[in-house]
Amino acid sequence: MKKLVLSAALVLGALVPAAAHVTLEKGEAPAGSTYKAVFRVPHGCEGAPTNVVRVQIPEGVISVKPMPKPGWTLEKVRGTYEKAYDYYGTPTSEGVKEVIWKGGNLGDDEYDEFVLRGFLTPDLKVGETVYFPVVQECPEGKVERWIEIPAAGQSSDDLELPAPGVKLLEKTGGH
Repeated sequence: MKKLVLSAALVLGALVPAAAHVTLEKGEAPAGSTYKAVFRVPHGCEGAPTNVVRVQIPEGVISVKPMPKPGWTLEKVRGTYEKAYDYYGTPTSEGVKEVIWKGGNLGDDEYDEFVLRGFLTPDLKVGETVYFPVVQECPEGKVERWIEIPAAGQSSDDLELPAPGVKLLEKTGGH
């Protein structure tokens, strides 16, 4: 019985750090559809509040519109895509490549969500995961970089600071 309790404690202990990662509320979405990305930021940086959250938009995710947050300033960094994408019949070759919420105050003992909407182009491969690297910036140069992307044969669980990702599903109809 002691061995079983110890094993359960070790398994639960291994799960606790994963809860501290920046995650997406919905980890799956169809390619060729609009996706509402809700980034869950579970804490500040080692005792300091987070006052900047940066989300890098991966190639193949276009027409990004972030949701403003009261108390935070919103910045959209635009750039050119690697290629032109068809967005409902309109060729689209540039757009938001990074979203930055800054000037807020997310305490180390607090939790918040940061939301954007984007179109997952049909060019993205069904079955693969698209990763959104996230950087939390805090006072005194403290930074949490959730930017690691699993190599072939790895999963996000194998990484210390994994980027949140969404697994692409087959589109079943509608938008």
